[in-house]
Amino acid sequence: MLLEGKSALVTGAANRLGAQIARTLHQNGANLIIHYRGSADNAEALKQHLNDLRAESACCLQADLNDLEAINILAHDAVKFYHGLDILINNASSFYPTAIGKISEKDWDDLIGSNFKAPLFLSQACYPHLREASGVIINMLDIYASSPLKNHSLYCSAKAANQMLVKSLALEMAPEVRVNGIAPGAILWPEHSGTEPPEYQKKLLKKIPLQRTGSPESIAQTVMFLLGNNYITGEVIKVDGGRLL
Repeated sequence: MLLEGKSALVTGAANRLGAQIARTLHQNGANLIIHYRGSADNAEALKQHLNDLRAESACCLQADLNDLEAINILAHDAVKFYHGLDILINNASSFYPTAIGKISEKDWDDLIGSNFKAPLFLSQACYPHLREASGVIINMLDIYASSPLKNHSLYCSAKAANQMLVKSLALEMAPEVRVNGIAPGAILWPEHSGTEPPEYQKKLLKKIPLQRTGSPESIAQTVMFLLGNNYITGEVIKVDGGRLL
């Protein structure tokens, strides 16, 4: 059990990629702090499932990551459950189109907040505890941090900032804390999309050399790889089926 005795905070862990990452960390021995914003039922269900597998191995914490005070409270409370913190996965993210001419300040606060502000300030708040544990931070990015997506300039810019954050924090937090990122491609289709899914999906798949979507397990496996290799820091690994080739 690679992560036995270690504790991990995963933001946005109630659903989708975050939930799979949480389950995989738990399978490898970690104790989980499951962060959620509004998905209380799903978070509690995941906590119960993990605790059924291993008693007192998971807990839930609610926080709005657009609120700086809430971020600091989340970090403080996360450390108390298992008397320290070894792993931080900055996964929580908002994603939706913001066409030029229609971008609002609310869009700015939400997309920049969840994709850049929260990872920065949560990493900062957790840093003393991660440093003590020689811990690891992994930020969930997007291939669109490197190659823009039409009508998503605000989201892409936020992810690009997050990509630089990975490198900056890796330099600043070394040697005690390693910081890396994962940039998924087509893993899960967006929950709320303004496109016509069948046509959009077929068009996108044609651009992927592997001609298929990935899976949440593909991302969780990459998380485990980065946790297991203690000589990698400041790197962003694309998991995109060759989409950006």
